[in-house]
Amino acid sequence: MTETPPAKDEDARRHAEKKAKIKAARDRMMATKTGEKGLVVVLTGPGKGKSSSAFGMVMRAIAHGMPVAVVQFIKGAMAAGERDFLLTHFPDMCRFHTMGEGFTWETQDLARDRAAARAGWDKAKEMIRDPSNRLVLLDEINIALRYDYLEVAEVVDFLRDEKPAMTHVILTGRNAKPELIALADLVTEMTVVKHPFRDGIKAQPGIEF
Repeated sequence: MTETPPAKDEDARRHAEKKAKIKAARDRMMATKTGEKGLVVVLTGPGKGKSSSAFGMVMRAIAHGMPVAVVQFIKGAMAAGERDFLLTHFPDMCRFHTMGEGFTWETQDLARDRAAARAGWDKAKEMIRDPSNRLVLLDEINIALRYDYLEVAEVVDFLRDEKPAMTHVILTGRNAKPELIALADLVTEMTVVKHPFRDGIKAQPGIEF
């Protein structure tokens, strides 16, 4: 029978002691985290992954039996794998509303863009007010706010004053307004390190849509 060298025994002991201290500190910290509330989540920044992250939370909520709603601003009738997947497999758990008419450089019509944003916001308020929805995703609403299709004060006031206490709301899109960031409970900014588009690679199914 091969004996464990003393040096390895000592390394294992030190490792166990170190991890035990970390666990004890972690347990003390977690014991103080008892609050629960519906969160306002902002996913912004120039990097890819804002909507992808948001739809990950949508899937997670559904897995926990939490009804969800999605309101898409800006994006129009273009292909979207997440929309097809949710409507095909979870129509009873996810209400999906695509309210945009496409990217602003495609529509080239300010009045139409503003009208679409307003219709999207009206639908968003309806979905957020509905107590049966535990999570509501407002996909690309930050773009509508960036171009002043909607008033940021109106959005902030509604989320602060009318959002049900236990409803989570996720707002995506680059260039989130400072007022929205100040209101939010959780803000993540996606940064760009590398992106294949810069190398001439087009948007591909399963990655971008």
